[in-house]
Amino acid sequence: MNNLMNHNDNNRKSPAQDEQEWLIEADITSIQEQMAQGSLTSELLVGWYLERIKRLDGLLRSVLEVNPEALAIAARLDQERRDQGIRGPLHGIPVLVKDNIGTADQLHTSAGALALADCIAAEDAELITRLRAAGAVILGKANMTEWANFMSPTMWAGYSARGGLVLNPYGPGELFIGGSSSGSAAAVAANLVTVAVGTETSGSIISPAAHNSLVGLKPTWGLVSNKGIIPGIGSQDSAGPMARTVKDAALLLHVMAGNDGSSSSAALDYSAGLEVDALTAKRIGIPRFYYSDLDTEALNMMESAIAVLRELGAEIIDPVELPNQNQNAEWNPTILQYEFKHGLNRYLGSLPESAPVHSLQQLLDFNQQHSGQALKYGQGKLEWLNSSGDDITEQQYLEQLQSSRSLAGKQGIDYALEHYSLDVILFPGDHGCELAARAGYPLITVPAGYTDSGIVTPGGYLTKGPQGITFCASAHSEAMLLGIAYSYEQATKHRRPPVLEPGSASE
Repeated sequence: MNNLMNHNDNNRKSPAQDEQEWLIEADITSIQEQMAQGSLTSELLVGWYLERIKRLDGLLRSVLEVNPEALAIAARLDQERRDQGIRGPLHGIPVLVKDNIGTADQLHTSAGALALADCIAAEDAELITRLRAAGAVILGKANMTEWANFMSPTMWAGYSARGGLVLNPYGPGELFIGGSSSGSAAAVAANLVTVAVGTETSGSIISPAAHNSLVGLKPTWGLVSNKGIIPGIGSQDSAGPMARTVKDAALLLHVMAGNDGSSSSAALDYSAGLEVDALTAKRIGIPRFYYSDLDTEALNMMESAIAVLRELGAEIIDPVELPNQNQNAEWNPTILQYEFKHGLNRYLGSLPESAPVHSLQQLLDFNQQHSGQALKYGQGKLEWLNSSGDDITEQQYLEQLQSSRSLAGKQGIDYALEHYSLDVILFPGDHGCELAARAGYPLITVPAGYTDSGIVTPGGYLTKGPQGITFCASAHSEAMLLGIAYSYEQATKHRRPPVLEPGSASE
């Protein structure tokens, strides 16, 4: 069920580990430079990350399982590099993927659930096919909030019955991790992998990225294929890159983007527009409604970020208002009930006969039969979703979907962009995620610093520590968003790695 080696057997570093300490915070470009020079191989890089996972992830619980073929795959890619050259920037680069993304190898695809802990996907998700074709090494599966937080209203962010609770490497057991791509975030933040893939229905990439001092990008809906990914709300679900730098996120998105099975080589080169002067003359709107619940320190951090943006040549429009900003941000129940139940039943129904569950009802029954392990927080959301929504017609669903998208998009984000002649809207942290999710529009978050105070979450965790700023614009604006985020990142360089200590998921 778990291919990880014993996490706690040895916390001491070997001489070889000391020699490779420069790899901490190494980005794709610097890794490729070292590989081109012959001073680093993919096999050595993969081995270094596997050793760090073994040595450091016992407390963080960010990695559910490692790929037993990773070293062999890396060795083959090293030989290919020597014989034929490289396929592209991801050649030999280790990537972790969230546990709801299908991989047709020895790794399992379970969405963190015990019921699917032994299930192996029949085929790769399309984005995995693209990653493999680009020469990436699938290092393993990242832990996540079980069923992408559609299981229980009291479940803590980052918890799964299969993997336990993911902890924030900047303050394990103290700081909020964000969800549901929490394992992907913690692993990249702790330098257990070069980059990772998360998925977002609403906030599940942006939130953990912001709370782990990462760059996270939630793409325009449909830019990255959902084929082979366990569904949440299909009209909002989107996989996206999680990285320590904007450029790494751009390189990963270039490979992931595409929805028709064609080669990613024809996809837009998202790294081409990464210029330090990308903020010059950009009009940035400040929606003060979304700043109103920030504590003093977080608000001061946002003001500092706005000042930097102005210094970099941006024109700040402050304040701006969105017509629907006072509307309740809760899920539209019609859309949630219709899409989640139908989508999950289709997915479970497609599993092989050997799988223990093939429907949402069978999943509920399995969890009850294994309640000691499976139901630490209950399954109230799943029960509600299973028992409701059967009377919703397709027409009712489509009407609600169109209305929701219009309120968030045309009458919300697009209205503000057009009315104030904006290029982007600036949100603090993971605010605004629900609007972008319903509209299907992209978001990018980039590290903005660290705070010493914060709000206590229902789970007792603090939202202090790493903070991010998040840029939003209309559909297919990823290239511009990446450029703006890069300009801010290069001017500030707020990201710093967590200080990890021996014996506590740290060194």
